Amino acid sequence: MTKKRILSLITMLCMLISIVSLSAHATEEALPEDEPASELVQQQDSGADSGLADIGGKSAILVEPETGAVLFEKNADEQLAAASVTKVMTLLLVVEAIDSGKLNLDDKITASRYAISMGGSQIWLKENEVMTVNELLKATFVASANDAAVALGEAVSGSNDAFIQRMNARAKELGMKNTTYKNATGLDDDGHVTSARDLAIVSSELIKHEMIKDYTLIWMDYLRDGKTELVNTNKLIKSYKGITGLKTGTTSKAGCCLSATAERDGMKMVAVILGADNSADRFSSATKLMDYGFANYDLAAPEISGDMLDPIKVKSGMSQQVRITADVGEKLLVPKGRGKDIAIELNIAPELKAPVTKGMDAGKITLSLDGKVLGEYAVKTAEDAKAVSFWAVISKLFRCVLQP
Repeated sequence: MTKKRILSLITMLCMLISIVSLSAHATEEALPEDEPASELVQQQDSGADSGLADIGGKSAILVEPETGAVLFEKNADEQLAAASVTKVMTLLLVVEAIDSGKLNLDDKITASRYAISMGGSQIWLKENEVMTVNELLKATFVASANDAAVALGEAVSGSNDAFIQRMNARAKELGMKNTTYKNATGLDDDGHVTSARDLAIVSSELIKHEMIKDYTLIWMDYLRDGKTELVNTNKLIKSYKGITGLKTGTTSKAGCCLSATAERDGMKMVAVILGADNSADRFSSATKLMDYGFANYDLAAPEISGDMLDPIKVKSGMSQQVRITADVGEKLLVPKGRGKDIAIELNIAPELKAPVTKGMDAGKITLSLDGKVLGEYAVKTAEDAKAVSFWAVISKLFRCVLQP
């Protein structure tokens, strides 16, 4: 028998002898409290200090959608009419139906009598006229066509009423607390209300779908073999650097409304303006908001190096240690140029008592800037460690003896 095997046998015997003592005297280790990773939601002052005191409209908000950070708000939870910005939800449900395979871009839709009766902005569909999903999406995104929007909704849910029910259900799923949909178009309707914050939420969800850029960035196009001209109602398409969308709306009750989205250097902004006095005011206000966001903030992704997460010792275990892991992959919104100043604090248990199971809490990582917590993330065990037992030791002892 080799010297190495003799030493292994001695170790196994020592473990066996100590089982009773370990079982009788081992005490429970105090583990770190289970604190799940918190979502980052930063909110800045919305006054003259930011240079945004003159933002127009009855209500406004600026959001960085990846983190959900609110950078500016003005009466953001006030329930208001939003005109055709309503169609952000309509279009989200259509795009989700396409992603799920329920609809295809080349599917043909027959216009119903109800769809053609909408009025307002339209492409003048005729009853039983057939267009593809692609054509109707183009008409809704670019020209804000009410008849096209209703035809799409009927195709998704089978009827207009069923589609409106789905709109309201999806709003609840997204946490839109001040929204009630009465129609798919945004035409003035008693009780049809939303808020700037809710529109920022649904707009942030819609822009996750890259395919919409095939429509939101169209300035001018045609349907019916060139007979019907479409011109984008979002004038920022022609003037704002990094613009990606999204939707305008105007009615006598709602005033001039806008949800504008843009992206620069990998960071996105969503600006919502409701109830502006005129079209120029909504565009200039959205421009000021997004300029402010891009000029003053960065997205940072702190890296947790492997040597920060050394294995943790295991007490009374068949394994002496377990590996640990932490998911700190999300980005953080920080003042411009301050990403390198983020402080990383580790609070990890020095030892765990067996049995240890994969995914068990082992501590937390806190990221902060200038003493303000930006995010907290759970540290978890990456593997199991069984507790020492008589039969486990005997089994391991025999495996050692029988190993050739």
